[in-house]
Amino acid sequence: MSSDHYFSASPASAENLRRIRVTLAGRDVEVTTAAGVFSPDHIDSGTSVLLANTPPPPPGGDFLDLGCGWGPIALSLALQSPHATVWAVDVNERALDLVRRNAESLGLENVNAALPDDVPEDVAFRTIRSNPPIRVGKNQLHGLLERWIPRLAERSDAWLVVQRNLGSDSLQRWLAATFDQGYSVHRAATARGFRVIRVRRHGTPPTEPIDLT
Repeated sequence: MSSDHYFSASPASAENLRRIRVTLAGRDVEVTTAAGVFSPDHIDSGTSVLLANTPPPPPGGDFLDLGCGWGPIALSLALQSPHATVWAVDVNERALDLVRRNAESLGLENVNAALPDDVPEDVAFRTIRSNPPIRVGKNQLHGLLERWIPRLAERSDAWLVVQRNLGSDSLQRWLAATFDQGYSVHRAATARGFRVIRVRRHGTPPTEPIDLT
């Protein structure tokens, strides 16, 4: 039995490429998936809940799909906002290759599939959408979110989907405690045993003029 996880950097299992039909951004499309990535046979339930319970993305700017897998979130964002730049980020090289294949087959030139360290440090995201890798463990998950949520642009949102019985409510409490200055955190939706959590980064408060009279 393979010891691969979908968060392995270089899966050792046979690639076993396959084509599946899915609906992305209201379009029926065919995409390529493979063994060794998350949910290779269909769009998983959590991602489906996220896609169904988030607003349309902004028309432009930089977007982040954190833990992109074969790309259902990133591809949906790119289809909805063709003038945006979508960063599909994962540690799994096979997943990134699949995102590139799928973006090319769908004629999407606005998707950048990248390892975390390959995203330029000066990029601020107009939206973050993620079905985060809960099974990496609490410490790694927290570190992941502490790295990326502060890269939200002002007046922008991160949307995370987490299964209720895998700790969505405790994660929401941790997010609210960790991002307690300049952010707000709340549950945006509940469906099929999943919670959608919204993290909003607010604008910088205006500086009050100093009255020297």
